[in-house]
Amino acid sequence: MLSLQHISKYYQVSGLKNFVLNDLSLEVDQGEFISIMGPSGSGKSSLLNIIGMLDEPSDGYHYFVDHAVHQLKEKQRSALYKQYIGFVFQAYHLIDELTVYENIETPLIYQDFKSSERKAMVADMLDRFSIVGKKDLFPAQLSGGQQQLVGIARALIAKPRLLLADEPTGNLNSKQGEEIMELFRKLNKEDGVTIIQVTHSEKNAEYGSRIINLLDGKIESSKQL
Repeated sequence: MLSLQHISKYYQVSGLKNFVLNDLSLEVDQGEFISIMGPSGSGKSSLLNIIGMLDEPSDGYHYFVDHAVHQLKEKQRSALYKQYIGFVFQAYHLIDELTVYENIETPLIYQDFKSSERKAMVADMLDRFSIVGKKDLFPAQLSGGQQQLVGIARALIAKPRLLLADEPTGNLNSKQGEEIMELFRKLNKEDGVTIIQVTHSEKNAEYGSRIINLLDGKIESSKQL
Protein backbone atom coordinates (compact mmCIF):
# COMPACT_ATOMS: atom_id res chain seq x y z
CA MET A 1 0.00 0.00 0.00
CA LEU A 2 2.78 2.39 0.99
CA SER A 3 6.47 2.47 0.26
CA LEU A 4 8.93 5.08 1.49
CA GLN A 5 12.43 4.74 0.06
CA HIS A 6 15.42 6.68 1.40
CA ILE A 7 13.27 9.50 2.76
CA SER A 8 15.08 12.46 4.30
CA LYS A 9 13.66 15.70 5.65
CA TYR A 10 16.05 18.47 6.58
CA TYR A 11 16.21 22.21 7.08
CA GLN A 12 19.16 24.37 6.13
CA VAL A 13 20.56 26.11 9.20
CA SER A 14 23.60 28.35 8.65
CA GLY A 15 24.47 26.38 5.54
CA LEU A 16 24.25 23.03 7.36
CA LYS A 17 21.56 20.40 6.93
CA ASN A 18 19.57 19.82 10.11
CA PHE A 19 17.97 16.37 9.62
CA VAL A 20 14.52 15.59 10.99
CA LEU A 21 14.32 12.32 9.03
CA ASN A 22 17.52 10.72 7.76
CA ASP A 23 17.51 8.15 4.92
CA LEU A 24 14.45 6.32 6.26
CA SER A 25 12.81 3.46 4.35
CA LEU A 26 9.49 1.85 5.28
CA GLU A 27 7.05 -0.60 3.66
CA VAL A 28 3.43 -0.79 4.84
CA ASP A 29 1.04 -3.51 3.66
CA GLN A 30 -2.71 -3.07 3.29
CA GLY A 31 -4.40 -4.01 6.60
CA GLU A 32 -1.43 -3.42 8.91
CA PHE A 33 -1.79 -1.54 12.21
CA ILE A 34 1.53 0.18 12.93
CA SER A 35 2.49 2.05 16.08
CA ILE A 36 5.35 4.54 15.79
CA MET A 37 7.19 5.37 19.01
CA GLY A 38 10.27 7.32 19.98
CA PRO A 39 11.41 10.27 22.10
CA SER A 40 10.37 13.85 21.35
CA GLY A 41 12.26 15.16 18.34
CA SER A 42 12.83 11.70 16.83
CA GLY A 43 10.80 12.58 13.72
CA LYS A 44 7.51 10.77 14.46
CA SER A 45 5.10 13.56 13.49
CA SER A 46 7.26 14.56 10.51
CA LEU A 47 7.10 10.99 9.24
CA LEU A 48 3.31 10.90 9.68
CA ASN A 49 2.91 14.23 7.84
CA ILE A 50 4.97 12.95 4.90
CA ILE A 51 2.99 9.68 4.76
CA GLY A 52 -0.20 11.78 4.83
CA MET A 53 1.08 14.07 2.05
CA LEU A 54 0.78 17.14 4.29
CA ASP A 55 4.51 17.68 3.92
CA GLU A 56 7.09 16.77 1.29
CA PRO A 57 10.42 15.06 1.93
CA SER A 58 13.65 16.80 1.00
CA ASP A 59 14.92 13.60 -0.65
CA GLY A 60 13.60 10.14 -1.41
CA TYR A 61 10.75 8.28 -3.08
CA HIS A 62 7.17 7.99 -1.82
CA TYR A 63 4.76 5.48 -3.35
CA PHE A 64 1.14 5.16 -2.25
CA VAL A 65 -1.44 2.81 -3.83
CA ASP A 66 0.52 2.65 -7.10
CA HIS A 67 1.09 6.40 -7.30
CA ALA A 68 4.56 7.95 -7.24
CA VAL A 69 3.65 10.70 -4.78
CA HIS A 70 7.03 12.43 -5.10
CA GLN A 71 6.18 13.13 -8.77
CA LEU A 72 2.65 14.44 -8.22
CA LYS A 73 1.59 18.07 -8.25
CA GLU A 74 -0.03 19.47 -5.10
CA LYS A 75 -3.54 19.22 -6.56
CA GLN A 76 -3.04 15.54 -7.42
CA ARG A 77 -1.67 14.80 -3.95
CA SER A 78 -4.65 16.55 -2.40
CA ALA A 79 -7.08 14.45 -4.47
CA LEU A 80 -5.28 11.26 -3.42
CA TYR A 81 -5.39 12.30 0.22
CA LYS A 82 -9.13 13.03 0.10
CA GLN A 83 -9.86 9.72 -1.57
CA TYR A 84 -7.88 7.43 0.70
CA ILE A 85 -6.69 9.04 3.94
CA GLY A 86 -8.22 10.06 7.26
CA PHE A 87 -6.02 12.04 9.69
CA VAL A 88 -6.50 12.45 13.43
CA PHE A 89 -4.40 15.38 14.61
CA GLN A 90 -3.06 15.92 18.11
CA ALA A 91 -4.14 19.57 17.93
CA TYR A 92 -7.62 18.70 16.55
CA HIS A 93 -7.49 21.11 13.54
CA LEU A 94 -11.24 21.66 13.75
CA ILE A 95 -12.66 24.65 11.86
CA ASP A 96 -13.64 27.22 14.50
CA GLU A 97 -16.43 28.80 12.44
CA LEU A 98 -18.20 25.49 11.82
CA THR A 99 -20.43 23.55 14.21
CA VAL A 100 -19.62 20.00 15.29
CA TYR A 101 -22.06 18.72 12.66
CA GLU A 102 -20.46 20.83 9.91
CA ASN A 103 -16.92 19.87 10.92
CA ILE A 104 -17.76 16.18 10.66
CA GLU A 105 -19.58 16.69 7.36
CA THR A 106 -16.73 18.61 5.66
CA PRO A 107 -14.81 15.65 4.12
CA LEU A 108 -18.03 14.41 2.51
CA ILE A 109 -18.65 17.74 0.80
CA TYR A 110 -15.20 17.52 -0.80
CA GLN A 111 -16.07 14.05 -2.08
CA ASP A 112 -19.39 15.00 -3.66
CA PHE A 113 -21.67 12.86 -1.51
CA LYS A 114 -25.37 13.67 -1.92
CA SER A 115 -27.02 15.72 0.82
CA SER A 116 -29.19 12.81 2.01
CA GLU A 117 -26.15 10.49 2.19
CA ARG A 118 -24.18 13.10 4.14
CA LYS A 119 -27.03 13.51 6.61
CA ALA A 120 -27.22 9.78 7.32
CA MET A 121 -23.44 9.38 7.62
CA VAL A 122 -23.04 12.33 10.00
CA ALA A 123 -25.96 11.09 12.13
CA ASP A 124 -24.24 7.70 12.38
CA MET A 125 -20.96 9.31 13.53
CA LEU A 126 -22.67 11.58 16.07
CA ASP A 127 -24.39 8.51 17.47
CA ARG A 128 -21.26 6.35 17.47
CA PHE A 129 -19.31 8.93 19.47
CA SER A 130 -22.25 9.90 21.74
CA ILE A 131 -22.04 13.57 20.69
CA VAL A 132 -25.54 14.02 19.24
CA GLY A 133 -26.27 16.66 21.88
CA LYS A 134 -23.17 18.63 20.84
CA LYS A 135 -23.90 18.79 17.09
CA ASP A 136 -24.85 22.51 17.03
CA LEU A 137 -21.97 23.67 19.26
CA PHE A 138 -18.76 25.24 18.00
CA PRO A 139 -15.29 23.84 18.83
CA ALA A 140 -14.61 26.60 21.39
CA GLN A 141 -17.63 25.38 23.38
CA LEU A 142 -16.22 21.86 23.72
CA SER A 143 -13.70 20.33 26.11
CA GLY A 144 -10.41 19.06 24.71
CA GLY A 145 -11.64 15.47 24.87
CA GLN A 146 -14.85 16.33 23.02
CA GLN A 147 -12.90 18.18 20.32
CA GLN A 148 -10.70 15.11 19.88
CA LEU A 149 -13.77 12.88 19.47
CA VAL A 150 -15.10 15.25 16.78
CA GLY A 151 -11.70 15.13 15.05
CA ILE A 152 -11.74 11.33 15.07
CA ALA A 153 -15.35 11.23 13.78
CA ARG A 154 -14.36 13.59 10.95
CA ALA A 155 -11.33 11.43 10.06
CA LEU A 156 -13.44 8.27 9.87
CA ILE A 157 -16.60 9.52 8.16
CA ALA A 158 -15.49 9.03 4.56
CA LYS A 159 -14.34 5.48 5.36
CA PRO A 160 -10.63 6.00 4.60
CA ARG A 161 -8.44 3.08 3.57
CA LEU A 162 -5.55 4.55 5.57
CA LEU A 163 -6.04 6.17 8.97
CA LEU A 164 -3.18 8.27 10.35
CA ALA A 165 -3.35 9.24 14.01
CA ASP A 166 -0.97 11.55 15.89
CA GLU A 167 -1.34 10.85 19.63
CA PRO A 168 -5.06 10.07 19.12
CA THR A 169 -5.83 9.62 22.81
CA GLY A 170 -3.55 12.36 24.15
CA ASN A 171 -6.43 14.60 25.23
CA LEU A 172 -8.87 11.91 26.33
CA ASN A 173 -9.44 10.40 29.74
CA SER A 174 -8.40 6.77 30.16
CA LYS A 175 -11.91 5.36 29.52
CA GLN A 176 -12.38 7.43 26.33
CA GLY A 177 -8.84 6.53 25.25
CA GLU A 178 -9.52 2.84 25.65
CA GLU A 179 -12.79 3.12 23.69
CA ILE A 180 -10.98 4.88 20.82
CA MET A 181 -8.23 2.25 20.72
CA GLU A 182 -10.86 -0.52 20.69
CA LEU A 183 -12.62 1.29 17.84
CA PHE A 184 -9.32 1.48 15.92
CA ARG A 185 -8.73 -2.24 16.50
CA LYS A 186 -12.23 -3.02 15.20
CA LEU A 187 -11.75 -0.80 12.12
CA ASN A 188 -8.49 -2.58 11.42
CA LYS A 189 -9.66 -6.16 12.02
CA GLU A 190 -13.23 -5.99 10.65
CA ASP A 191 -13.08 -3.24 8.03
CA GLY A 192 -9.49 -3.78 6.91
CA VAL A 193 -8.51 -0.14 7.50
CA THR A 194 -4.73 0.30 7.53
CA ILE A 195 -3.75 2.33 10.61
CA ILE A 196 -0.51 4.15 11.44
CA GLN A 197 -0.48 5.84 14.84
CA VAL A 198 2.14 7.88 16.64
CA THR A 199 1.96 7.28 20.37
CA HIS A 200 3.96 7.67 23.59
CA SER A 201 1.80 5.04 25.28
CA GLU A 202 3.20 1.49 25.44
CA LYS A 203 -0.34 0.26 26.12
CA ASN A 204 -1.77 1.95 23.02
CA ALA A 205 1.19 0.84 20.91
CA GLU A 206 0.36 -2.79 21.67
CA TYR A 207 -2.97 -2.49 19.87
CA GLY A 208 -0.89 -2.50 16.70
CA SER A 209 0.50 -5.44 14.73
CA ARG A 210 3.95 -3.82 14.49
CA ILE A 211 5.84 -1.32 16.64
CA ILE A 212 8.46 0.90 15.00
CA ASN A 213 10.85 2.86 17.19
CA LEU A 214 12.39 6.02 15.78
CA LEU A 215 15.54 7.68 17.04
CA ASP A 216 17.19 10.75 15.50
CA GLY A 217 15.13 10.47 12.31
CA LYS A 218 15.97 6.82 11.68
CA ILE A 219 14.22 3.54 12.39
CA GLU A 220 16.01 2.14 15.42
CA SER A 221 13.93 -1.05 15.67
CA SER A 222 10.82 -2.71 14.26
CA LYS A 223 9.03 -5.64 15.87
CA GLN A 224 5.95 -7.66 14.93
CA LEU A 225 3.40 -8.28 17.67
